[in-house]
Amino acid sequence: MNRLPAPPLDRPAVVEWVESHLGGLFAGSPGASPRFVGGQAAADAALAGFDVKGYAAQRNEVLPRGRRGASALSPYIRHGFLTLPRMWDAVAAGPPRDTAKFRDELMWQEYARHLYARIGSASRRPLRFTPSGTSFAEPWPQDMACVDESVAELESDGWLVNQTRMWLASQWAVRSGADWREGEDWFFTHLLDGSRAANRLGWQWTAGLLTGKPYGFSRYQVEKRAPEMCGRCKHVESCPIQDWPDAEVQAATDVDPRLRSDPEPDSTAGPIGIVTAGTPEAVWVTAESMGDADPALSAHPELPAVFVFDRDLLARLQLSAKRLVFVAESMADLASRRAVEVWLGDPVDVLSDRPVAVTHTPVPGWRRRSIRIRPIEVHPWPWLRRPHDGPVSSFSAWRKRL
Repeated sequence: MNRLPAPPLDRPAVVEWVESHLGGLFAGSPGASPRFVGGQAAADAALAGFDVKGYAAQRNEVLPRGRRGASALSPYIRHGFLTLPRMWDAVAAGPPRDTAKFRDELMWQEYARHLYARIGSASRRPLRFTPSGTSFAEPWPQDMACVDESVAELESDGWLVNQTRMWLASQWAVRSGADWREGEDWFFTHLLDGSRAANRLGWQWTAGLLTGKPYGFSRYQVEKRAPEMCGRCKHVESCPIQDWPDAEVQAATDVDPRLRSDPEPDSTAGPIGIVTAGTPEAVWVTAESMGDADPALSAHPELPAVFVFDRDLLARLQLSAKRLVFVAESMADLASRRAVEVWLGDPVDVLSDRPVAVTHTPVPGWRRRSIRIRPIEVHPWPWLRRPHDGPVSSFSAWRKRL
């Protein structure tokens, strides 16, 4: 394990920092998203510039970009700079229809977190339905403008509106019949908001593995949401996605019983109050919760924050460099307000001998490591709705139980 120098705040310098200290642990060349900067300051500025008015009608618009109503706040929500409860309150004064739609999307994010916290890596298997077959077609034909331009935006910016995410996922898994898990991995490599919870659930939903009804990507959606794409496509006169795709799914034979009920709801949800066994000397910061409002961070502003780049995990994942730059920028921003330690190695090796405070994090990797690190103080996760022990087999079933 190695303690690293604090990342610089300057964008070109932080890219060099990632290349120097995390070389070999990311895919492709070093670089940053031209659209997103990591950190609490950037998150607060993005939220201040967001107006929920028009969200319901325009959240799925793709082109021209000026018509897009998507909030583009998801990278900050995913990393805990903007919590779901804060976002819920932030849109309270908006037009009722727009506020309701935005809050529906927050609830979908919460549902994804509840599901992943309960079943973990089992979410890599089809949840309720399985694809009818697999073809060897090219998953994303680059001669289709709608595909080529969406993939380019994903790889450049590390973000897509929800509509183009569904286009690409459906083209990959439904129309081409390719393995949805490989497509989900590709998204995860590049998306700054990439989480196994929301990203994986989105792919399952699009492929029909959650509901039994695949999302059928066709020319109709492109002409409705981004008509100029069709106008400059070589297939404008002979579109390969002119008609609705043929797609079938079959009921899965080995549905995880935890979709119906949770045998350990308290373990899934984490503590209701602070659990403490002594006085912490540092705060363990995770990639799920890096914001100033993280309960453990806010409870101990005088203590150093410790973040560990997990060497083995990064070597295996080979994420895009822009994701690591986003995290490094976030640590640089945090270091402008408090003491921060940045390490490279195994989090267990770095933290197991230190009395640390931490916020419970609803992901399997955190659970495994926390058992060995044994934090001396654990704070509750800031749920929008605390997980229940009832069904999570569908969004409607989960929400009804709430």
